[in-house]
Amino acid sequence: MTEPAVATANGEWAETIDRLVSEKIASRIAAKDATIWGPEAESESAIRLNWVDLHDTSRPLLAEIEALQADLRSEGLDRIVLAGMGGSSLAPEVITRTAGVDLVVLDSTNPSVIARALAGDLQRTVIVVSSKSGGTVETDSQRRVFVKAFTDAGIDASSRVVVVTDPGSPFEKLSADEGYRKTFFADPKVGGRYSALTAFGLVPSALAGADIAELLDQAAAAAPALQADSADNPALVLGAVLAASAGRDKAIVAANGSDIVGFPDWAEQLIAESTGKNGKGVLPVAVKGVHAPELNSDWADIVHTLLADKATSGVPTALTSGSLGAQFLLWETATAVAGYLLGINPFDQPDVESAKNAARGLLDKQPEPEAAAFTDGAIEVRGTDGLLDGVDTVEGALNSLLGQLGEDGYVAVMAYLDSERDENLVAIRPALASRTQRPVTFGWGPRFLHSTGQYHKGGHPQGVFLQITGSESADVEIPDRPFTFGTLISAQAAGDAGVLAERGRPVLRLHLTDPATGVEQLISLLNATDKSEDGGA
Repeated sequence: MTEPAVATANGEWAETIDRLVSEKIASRIAAKDATIWGPEAESESAIRLNWVDLHDTSRPLLAEIEALQADLRSEGLDRIVLAGMGGSSLAPEVITRTAGVDLVVLDSTNPSVIARALAGDLQRTVIVVSSKSGGTVETDSQRRVFVKAFTDAGIDASSRVVVVTDPGSPFEKLSADEGYRKTFFADPKVGGRYSALTAFGLVPSALAGADIAELLDQAAAAAPALQADSADNPALVLGAVLAASAGRDKAIVAANGSDIVGFPDWAEQLIAESTGKNGKGVLPVAVKGVHAPELNSDWADIVHTLLADKATSGVPTALTSGSLGAQFLLWETATAVAGYLLGINPFDQPDVESAKNAARGLLDKQPEPEAAAFTDGAIEVRGTDGLLDGVDTVEGALNSLLGQLGEDGYVAVMAYLDSERDENLVAIRPALASRTQRPVTFGWGPRFLHSTGQYHKGGHPQGVFLQITGSESADVEIPDRPFTFGTLISAQAAGDAGVLAERGRPVLRLHLTDPATGVEQLISLLNATDKSEDGGA
């Protein structure tokens, strides 16, 4: 493993790193010392530290997964669909894209996305349903619709469902009762965002064709350097850059020249969900390419964290390199170190539940949608109290939202659309960053609710929020549920906006009555024509 280097003089963090070394933070993390993050975090930390040696403890899974893969391939089953959210989908996505193998990642409740996944060749399809409990509404709904689709196609659905869950969970019992093909158990003492090297990351990746034994070997090779109480420990360096850079609470995450594909999206979830709480945290901003405005600025509140071989500006920068397995363990350890430096528990996610509960309440009540303040072209406009006073155009609404952006603020774009069909929308991310001279995050909903959604509500209250939803031409029913996928994603969007509003965050909600036309209208409005940087997440 090539250790990270810091582009500016190490002196800025030398005192912090020396403190981490003297307090033996690296070796204590490796020893699973739950007292590191303080008494209030100890009970949670005690059941969330088994990620430190997964490169050893996950090896018994290899033979099981290899045997199943061989059986599936012998039956002509080579299309793997993954139903998972957050850490259950982001790590397998990075692993398989880096390996160059196909995996259909289903981490959306958008009816268009669901319909496209169902339209694939079911005769060749196996669905891996990943959920610690089985009760996650997104994955449960996806499981139900695929079971029905298999059955309607004359296929024995139970033979096409593979489960990844925690031992003793309700999902384990359901899998046994339904006779699903195989149940893999993940280590219950690992949280979702640290689960890349558990069954959650390994099973779907291996079934799709990735070499997961090599991934574990890579992490094992990196472990000694990451566990060392040394000023040269790359995890201590990266953790210090993330959390001990004075006044710099936003980390721009990018890859340049790395053969790892999509890593910033995974790192974004890890950092945001781990550190964004108690009004503190590090906001990760996932971008793609060296032309992102955030990488060509000297803003006083950012650091650059790059998978790259050189820095792009004079901003404090941590450059990391090495294999994917090594990067997983490096960034996990560095994030745990950052949590210690920030004085927060990096293993809980208290504000993720708030949006889930709000969405569930709306599903139960199914109220009439809030009336739009006005419609401009293909876009219905809604906003938090006072935001739209005296405004009657989308441009005016955007100006009003951005007018509430502070000097240390950020813009969050939350798109509850089809990430494949509407991929051009990400062009508004760099356009907004250039316009505001502020960092801009971009997340596809509802997946971001399991990552940056925690920071939005629990981190520094600096954000302004642009939510984009859309009307779909066709909905998809969810078997044995009183709501559809269209109803579900609408409730998730409305619930999230409601929680943000309750916490005093300004939210502009743009609903595209026709997604294609509305996306084009927004891109045109923001003159987002630069195709060299696609906005990351």
